[in-house]
Amino acid sequence: MMRRYLLAFLFITQFLLSQEPVDVLVDSLTLVTSHSEKARISQKIAFELKNTDWERALHYIDYAEDVASASNSKKVLADFYVASGNIYYHKDALDISLDYFLKAYEYYKDEEVPKKYVVENVLAVINARIENKEDALHYFKSVYAYQLQQKDTLSIAKTLNNLGSLYLDKQLDSSLAYFKKSLEIAKVIKDNNLFAYLYTNLGRCYMKMEHPEHAKMYFNQAIESIDKGANSRSFGWVYNEFSEYYLAINQIDSVTFYAMKAMQALDSIMPYSFENQRAVNLLYKAYLEKEDFKNASIYFEKYNSIRDTLNLEEKKVNVERLVLEQEFKSKEQIRLLKESKKRFQYYIFGLSLLALLLFLGILLLRNRNKLKRVKLENELIEARGKELDASLELKNKELIGKAMTEIHRTEIIEEILSDLKSIKRKAVKKETQQAIDYIAKRLERGTSNNIWEEFEVRFEQVHESFYKNLLRKHPDLTSRDKRLCALLKLNLTSKEIALITGQSFKSVENARTRLRKKLQITNTKTDLSTYLFNFS
Repeated sequence: MMRRYLLAFLFITQFLLSQEPVDVLVDSLTLVTSHSEKARISQKIAFELKNTDWERALHYIDYAEDVASASNSKKVLADFYVASGNIYYHKDALDISLDYFLKAYEYYKDEEVPKKYVVENVLAVINARIENKEDALHYFKSVYAYQLQQKDTLSIAKTLNNLGSLYLDKQLDSSLAYFKKSLEIAKVIKDNNLFAYLYTNLGRCYMKMEHPEHAKMYFNQAIESIDKGANSRSFGWVYNEFSEYYLAINQIDSVTFYAMKAMQALDSIMPYSFENQRAVNLLYKAYLEKEDFKNASIYFEKYNSIRDTLNLEEKKVNVERLVLEQEFKSKEQIRLLKESKKRFQYYIFGLSLLALLLFLGILLLRNRNKLKRVKLENELIEARGKELDASLELKNKELIGKAMTEIHRTEIIEEILSDLKSIKRKAVKKETQQAIDYIAKRLERGTSNNIWEEFEVRFEQVHESFYKNLLRKHPDLTSRDKRLCALLKLNLTSKEIALITGQSFKSVENARTRLRKKLQITNTKTDLSTYLFNFS
């Protein structure tokens, strides 16, 4: 009996080993019952499929989320967020990845467990890649403190290298200090992969500091680290950086040599990648510089081939982008139509009210025809004054209405941007996500109009001499002071000003107090709005 069980076990084991890893995982998924295990295995399947079958990968991500939510365990859900964030990170969808890792961090931030610092390290790297250096520095410092406490030498060296890279574009001295500190540790643990990255970064740093000889020394040491067995993923990057160095000092033969090595390394593992495209482009430039047009044309064609392959889905993305743009335009047109209709109703009401006032004024004038000429002339002057006040009030309302409308428009665009981000998280393809990014950037550009510049232009059209007379007496007023004066001139309360400017009521009150000091009416009983009305 035992022999039969043993043979059956060997048969099943051999069968599983003969299957593809994804198939083995799928079979395992059907055997487990706990929600946490189902979520974990589904995430592993999605990770395996991320580069070969993104549609299936998304299916397993969604399934993992369902079972993780059904587990009623915050930890299981947090682990799901970490795994999903990792998948999207490998797909270069950094904003979606960041969102997942931040959700995971909400659980882990109060837990003193190693995974908390794993999440923080990824958050640091993502923020560094998206140029959010302040947050990146915050997370790196937290991770670094934990690694020092744990005496994790390799991780400490890697974090110091990351910190050096973070400062490479703006604080070269700090960057160099971090790289050298990491190098001291690397020499103790003798990690060739870390050496490859560190020496290359030191070479880049010295190139920026305009010390080409030092740069060359470190680039050579990086190459030696690769030859001693560094991770193959670093080959292309290191060789390309060395090739860029020789291009900068115009040693074309060396450019060709190292760009060729980069291309050969990348052709075997990632032929259609941006790093390989960079290597081919360097070869094209080198042969062009050497006036070897035959080879230049060969690598130019290969460059175009890689570029075309990288852009195979571009047409599909363009179609999807056009559909999204059309949907947005339709919604925008409907919104503008509704706003236009509403404004038209307000205009009709205002004109009707004005017409009624004029009609009552005419009746009043007719009923007073028997009064003395002087009295009649005074009444005419008074009526004209009322008309001017009514017209001025209408224009002031238009000024306020325009500012409120623009603020409302900005809020709507921000809501749309939030919706687009939510859609992007569920997008199937990277190219779709890029299209949504493109639309979001266009929307963001639509919110950059300077509302207050347009407001001041319109204000000066209505109150032509106000700024001129005000600045003649108080030339040291800032643009913010002028804006507050204009709003007070429109007889707005502090509460109304706070609503328009987006400030708190207390901030507006403080601004009014500072303005009184600048206008030198602090110790008087003069009302601020009344004082400003005198600058007509």
